[in-house]
Amino acid sequence: MTPDAWWLAYVLLGFFSGFMAGLLGLGGGAIMVPLLVMIFSATGVPHEHVLHLALGTSMATIIFTAWSSTRAHHAHGAVIWDVVKAFSPGIVFGTLLGTLVAARVSTRGLAVFFACFITLVAVQMMFNLKPAARRGLPGRAGLAGVGTGIGMVSALAAIGGGSMTVPYLTWCNVPVQRAIGTSAAVGIPIAVAGSLGYLWNGWGQSGLPPAAFGYIYLPALVCLIFASMLTAPLGARLAHRLPVATLKRAFAGVLVLLAGKMLWGVFSV
Repeated sequence: MTPDAWWLAYVLLGFFSGFMAGLLGLGGGAIMVPLLVMIFSATGVPHEHVLHLALGTSMATIIFTAWSSTRAHHAHGAVIWDVVKAFSPGIVFGTLLGTLVAARVSTRGLAVFFACFITLVAVQMMFNLKPAARRGLPGRAGLAGVGTGIGMVSALAAIGGGSMTVPYLTWCNVPVQRAIGTSAAVGIPIAVAGSLGYLWNGWGQSGLPPAAFGYIYLPALVCLIFASMLTAPLGARLAHRLPVATLKRAFAGVLVLLAGKMLWGVFSV
């Protein structure tokens, strides 16, 4: 069976990830990467490429989700564009550097990093850990430096950076609503630079599926984008009716299980 025959799996993953993103505000690699690794492995993608392809494909989907989220937050005046501009040079540099590192790290090495990072995110969700507001925003050079670190980690975990950007901005006395809106906008340069980096670093690699552009698998990308766009609004509406705090704690456990399952699959080959 060729990878293209698994389009239904990508659609179902898009439905699930879009719904959870709308419901819990969590998307990107945290949900997609472990499941894409399982699908790619089942379709016969070589072991040395499964995680890189999952990271690149997941990163490309963030372009569209970050853009949609940014438009919504901008309409409510929740994006601090001066901060986004100051972050962006470091974000782009760090993200491109992260994709360069990822291309040179083995699948097992990337899997360990991803699982450790997702576990930290899950712990934060489970216990609702938030930094106290203790300082102000640094200057442009300081924000660019912080952006470099956020961009690099985001590239290695295929996330939009919200799990790092929001706590950092909150620590710098930015109101949480504006921190979330600004983080959404910061996700755009992360996603664009990350997608270009994974495309470039994966270009010409042998063993990738025919429809792969570097480390971005186009059939999966298209299905994920359109399916997630359908279910994200539904999740957002239900977020006002369901006990989101309880669901976040439960889903944190699911994330750890997914990351653990991915590790098991990667190391059992």
